[in-house]
Amino acid sequence: MKEADDEAEELEPPLKLVCFYLRDQELALPIDCVRETIRVRPIARVFLTPSWLAGIFSLRGEIVPAVDLAPWLGMPPTIVGDETRLVVLRHPTKVIAILVDGLAELRVLRPSDVVAPPSTLSTDQAVLLSGLAATPTGTVRILAPNAILGSERLRSLGAASTSPTTEREAPLE
Repeated sequence: MKEADDEAEELEPPLKLVCFYLRDQELALPIDCVRETIRVRPIARVFLTPSWLAGIFSLRGEIVPAVDLAPWLGMPPTIVGDETRLVVLRHPTKVIAILVDGLAELRVLRPSDVVAPPSTLSTDQAVLLSGLAATPTGTVRILAPNAILGSERLRSLGAASTSPTTEREAPLE
């Protein structure tokens, strides 16, 4: 029976993760969901937006929203420093970057090393996690990129930017 388990593990592709820190916690995203990691660029704060939207920046001429997951998860906002980075997510229709305190090492885990998030998390937090993995340096929290990219929060920003003109905003004739 043990040999069958070992063979099944060998058939499962390893889970390759881009790891980073947010408030002394190690978080990760599957490597195939990350377009690139970059140094922080000037981020322009946009007024009347939620605290978790750090602002927007230009990435080779493309305007990209920078999301600060810390307030989204109920933590104080990320303070930009020398180690702060932007993790740009790969998505077919939109580009979004996550503001992080710093990068950690790339990790390769067996899928069997990943366990479900604990039931004690709030719904908002649990939906963002696809799993947890214990490593020699601590617990890695694996984010679910589709939960971030498809979240109601991000959809509401898109809806606000494409809402029809109100009567008060209509140009004067």
